[in-house]
Amino acid sequence: MMYYSRLKLASIAAVCLLGVLLCLPNAMRQPGPGVPWRQIHLGLDLRGGSYLLMQVDMNSVTADRLRTLADGTRQALLGAGLGYRDVATDAHAGAVTFTPRAPSETEADLKALRAMPMAVPNEFAVARRPDGSIAITLSAAAMRLRATEAVSQSIEIVRRRIDATGAVDPEITRQGDDRIVVELPGISDPERVKHLLGTTAKMTFHMVQDSALGGLPGPGVSLLPMMNAPDQKLPVADHVDVDGSDLTNASAAIDQQTGEWAVDFTFDSVGARAFAATTRANVGRRFAIVLDNKVVQAPVIRSAITGGNGQIVGGFDAQSATDLALLLRAGALPAPLSVIEQRTIGPSLGADSIRAGMISLGIGFGLVIVFMALFYGRFGWYANVALLANLVLMVAILSLFQATLTLPGMAGMLLTLGMAVDANILINERIREEVARGRTPLAAMQAGFERATSTILDSNATALLAHIMLFAFGTGPVQNFALTIMIGIVTTLFTTLLLSRMLMVRWYARTRPTVLPV
Repeated sequence: MMYYSRLKLASIAAVCLLGVLLCLPNAMRQPGPGVPWRQIHLGLDLRGGSYLLMQVDMNSVTADRLRTLADGTRQALLGAGLGYRDVATDAHAGAVTFTPRAPSETEADLKALRAMPMAVPNEFAVARRPDGSIAITLSAAAMRLRATEAVSQSIEIVRRRIDATGAVDPEITRQGDDRIVVELPGISDPERVKHLLGTTAKMTFHMVQDSALGGLPGPGVSLLPMMNAPDQKLPVADHVDVDGSDLTNASAAIDQQTGEWAVDFTFDSVGARAFAATTRANVGRRFAIVLDNKVVQAPVIRSAITGGNGQIVGGFDAQSATDLALLLRAGALPAPLSVIEQRTIGPSLGADSIRAGMISLGIGFGLVIVFMALFYGRFGWYANVALLANLVLMVAILSLFQATLTLPGMAGMLLTLGMAVDANILINERIREEVARGRTPLAAMQAGFERATSTILDSNATALLAHIMLFAFGTGPVQNFALTIMIGIVTTLFTTLLLSRMLMVRWYARTRPTVLPV
């Protein structure tokens, strides 16, 4: 317990030296683009920036699934040679209803519909109503699962879109069942980001039903406005011939024929086959490119397009073409997002927070050093060295993982220093007790460390478990606070049980005192 080999001494010194080296990038500029430079990033409350609270439109998730189910119902019935009347969707009941062409076809209709594929087991139930109609009703469990998946998917797509804008250290977290918190440090004007996040960017390809021009659309056809001319509407088939989710790439480009900005896109193998089959079977017809229920353009298919590539034109400028390409690359949101709360924190307020946090940390650290030096003498100074090493190692680990530091994180660092002081006080008090009992200096140090170690390990273990729970179940500032405390507990155990003990043991080995300075 009181003997340190050269290897152990060298290992402790190496850990401390590595901590100092990892801290240096926080006080220096990166020397070059190719040099690995890991730093602590400042959070929104320290750096300033924007806070957005967004809500996922769950009604849209249900409505989209019902539209898909209604289209699948038509396809299933027509594929089985069966007819139907009055296909309708009821978002409130979560059901698709229709009337069989003839009562004698009811059983055949039920059999065909029950054979439809389901996205999840027991997703919907098919039943006959007393009035003779048939209802396909979505199950509540399936809709809850779909809603959970929609929020998770939205978070991932939001992250992709924000990363593509070049925002540094964004924080994107889930709040509740249907809300997403987006924190953008350093961005004081988030209007472009709001536009990108508020755009669903769901692109689909449909056939235009020219026969419905001038009249009301028939079943399975919707009138959709043109993006550049909202007053002009086109009758577009509800059936999706090619889905934009099959896109693999999109980029802004200049049309070689007109010199205008456009968006080039590329399909994967599945999308390329569907695109080729659709264009091959509909030469001479108009093919609508629909983005968020608005027709971007509806060109006439001149020949089969088999390369899996295409181009969208529609009065874009450089910024709008770039943004649309970004949205298509990131993928479509499963449901619209709306901003329900927005806050902007100025850089000056963030600087004030940093200054206040550093002052409180400095004052607290200084008072602890004075206290330990006055009450425990030389051993108190050894505890202060260990305390400084503790702070360095905490900053080093946060830098290594490029963690984001917030005000709660700074509070966690200050609390960690207090916990480390408690451990050193406990050791010194135990040594005092042993000296008072008449033990020799070496025996007093040995017994003091042995008696204090188990108590220190028990108290830090319970604190670690508590903060693991905080990190697992908390969000945002709570997680940042818990993470800092967990790192601080690990560094406290190292500096208290190894570093401070090493300093005391090396001093005793050199001086062999008859009285301990404690």
